[in-house]
Amino acid sequence: MTINSKKMRVWTLGIIGIIALGMASWKAVDDPVPTGPYTLQYPASFGGRFTIPADNPTTQEGVYLGRLLFYEPLLSSTKTISCASCHQQARAFTDGLALSVGVTGKTTQRNSMSLTNLLWVRQLFWDGRSNSLEEQALVPLGHADEMGSKPNTAAKALQKTTLYPALFRLVFGSDTITDVRIGKALAQFERTLISANSRYDHYLLGTYQLTESEKRGMQLFNSAPSMERNVRGGNCAHCHGGPKLYQEVFHNNGLDLKVTDAGRQVITGLALDNGRFRVPTLRNIALTAPYMHDGRFATLEAVLNHYSEHIQNGPTLSHELPGQTSGFHLTRNEKSDLIAFMHLFTDSTFVNNPQFADPHHRVHRVHRVK
Repeated sequence: MTINSKKMRVWTLGIIGIIALGMASWKAVDDPVPTGPYTLQYPASFGGRFTIPADNPTTQEGVYLGRLLFYEPLLSSTKTISCASCHQQARAFTDGLALSVGVTGKTTQRNSMSLTNLLWVRQLFWDGRSNSLEEQALVPLGHADEMGSKPNTAAKALQKTTLYPALFRLVFGSDTITDVRIGKALAQFERTLISANSRYDHYLLGTYQLTESEKRGMQLFNSAPSMERNVRGGNCAHCHGGPKLYQEVFHNNGLDLKVTDAGRQVITGLALDNGRFRVPTLRNIALTAPYMHDGRFATLEAVLNHYSEHIQNGPTLSHELPGQTSGFHLTRNEKSDLIAFMHLFTDSTFVNNPQFADPHHRVHRVHRVK
């Protein structure tokens, strides 16, 4: 991987400056709302292959409103659950549960995915059902077992406050609140959740030196095993390679011989997609346990044990995986080295960035509900 070091050093300094600026300029809702275009900051290596809808440009006021809504329990039918309930900043916007719990107390069908670097994701959710953040944001809002809001009920709840109509007027030119506008504001905020300041990024910049264990882990991560050439490897980079640490693909990774969740097939109707799920980013992976679409693995060690010895050779198993031999048969030391390498992906500035944090404790309740 070749990277323009000068540009990337500018990026690193820029991140530090942005965080400092955010800490200095974070305002209570009573203060003037920032306005104007919002400049998305990201490294050149991430690329510009993303789409922002023409009818929902990213603005400072839109991101401001979206952040408030992300932490707003009025969006749920019980007024007790917000987007942040299942996407907690300290956990890289996951919730630490195998399956999330919504307004009914029931568990959801699948594990809560991290919201890291969604700007570049084109097919959202584990099964890729949504093609835009605007659409994605409204799915949990209306799901009976998640936020449970019937059409327009969340919008009506916000309309009754003294806080939100004025903000919607500022962002959308009208104080009329709708579900569509809620989705647009949430999407604007979610596009800003960019993580690119881990030790791994500093290694790519040349400003962090890998330990011997991390070096061995990186070699295993990037190598496909070959008995003929006496090469050991986990072939992780095939699905989780590149600077963003994921590929926009769907895989059956051999969790079950008999698939119990059809995954991508529900969307495409194709037999070859049975049991396939979207490849998630490995950024901040040490913070986002438990793992897999159903949260079955509590630790990274358990994940590597699966890929090492327990891959199930079902009919739609992705061909990159050694189903015939049940796994890559990694040694204990190799697993330890891989985990050491994956811990490099943790971005502490991302999970502590005040621009992504809950702003509501600074909002006086008297301004919230009429």
